[in-house]
Amino acid sequence: MEENKNQPIKSFRDLIVYQKSYSSMLAVSNDILPFLPDHEKFDLKDQLSRSSKSIPRLIAEGYAKRHQKLGFKKYLDDAMGECNETIVSIEQSRDLYFKSDSKKNINCDQLVDEYDVIGRQIYCLANKWTNFH
Repeated sequence: MEENKNQPIKSFRDLIVYQKSYSSMLAVSNDILPFLPDHEKFDLKDQLSRSSKSIPRLIAEGYAKRHQKLGFKKYLDDAMGECNETIVSIEQSRDLYFKSDSKKNINCDQLVDEYDVIGRQIYCLANKWTNFH
């Protein structure tokens, strides 16, 4: 999915941060959510699912408003908030349910690192968007 970083941006799909947030969402959906206990269905499981899915959606929706500097920035700010929420939910999942499973613990740690990078990329994109053509 990730291609040459010097290619012109023609679509939200060309944004590396979109690509990373989408692939990380798939990892959350496949590697964490199915293993959370049933009693978390309407709490942690639901919240983690919604926050991880909303990040690429907000980037895509914001990209449609990229001609409005403040409009795009608002969507990116919301995506950064969802990213932070996703990090907290992954850490809660790890600490509450996966401490004894080293493989899931490692997966959670890797996802936290990925979402940390995604959050920083969103921040940089929001600050530098005016320089993009």
